[in-house]
Amino acid sequence: MSQSYPAVFARFYDIIYHQIRDGADNSFFQNEIQRTDGKVLEIGVGTGRLFMNALNSGADIYGIDISESMLGVLSGKLTGDQKKRISLQNMIDFHFDSKFNLIIAPFRVIMHLSDKHDQIKAINNVYNHLENNGKFIFDTFIPDLNMIIKGLDNKVDFEGEWEPGKKLKRIVSTTPDLIKQEIVVNFQIEWEENDEIRHEECKIPLRFFFRYELEHLIERSMFENYRILGDYHGNELNNKSKEFIAICNKVIK
Repeated sequence: MSQSYPAVFARFYDIIYHQIRDGADNSFFQNEIQRTDGKVLEIGVGTGRLFMNALNSGADIYGIDISESMLGVLSGKLTGDQKKRISLQNMIDFHFDSKFNLIIAPFRVIMHLSDKHDQIKAINNVYNHLENNGKFIFDTFIPDLNMIIKGLDNKVDFEGEWEPGKKLKRIVSTTPDLIKQEIVVNFQIEWEENDEIRHEECKIPLRFFFRYELEHLIERSMFENYRILGDYHGNELNNKSKEFIAICNKVIK
């Protein structure tokens, strides 16, 4: 899992995703965090979109990410002692001396793992860092094959300002690789600064999952108890579902 976001992506991340993502999953994960009695770990903490709300609400939360640029933005939001709560670590081999009551990997973090052996290593590493009766929650999107094959061609998914009078735009294109079962997302960031328009691109491959493949993956791991929901409102999977929400429980008898 070597994919990391460039500095410009981290710089504008909060502005873009506050508009296009917060309403989708924020309440779900915040509720899970608040009802947890004990330590929480967020994998793929990024710039703290979920982390900061949880921390400010009194949660005993920690975070890891593989992107120095994203963690740099988050670190700027934290006080001296709080900075110890975040670290540059990989989902596959992260290590803490203590264990957690809840570990979350929101916003499709596991889809950045393309290798099946890395996927198992990561899930088992999570298992080993959970207290007994602890919970691991992660999400992926449900593949829409028509959308994956057709793809996106220079779609503007965000347009606004990053400072008063200074424009910011994100343009997205996607390319499928059906053999690898991946969709490669190309982000183009365009922003106005110092009286000129600047550009930077970032390509992110995402490994998509189908239902029974996801179930087999979890069942190959150390987790023996799990369920998969179809949305962030707690509904079961159905033909209208857009998300897989996997909730895995560590139960040692």
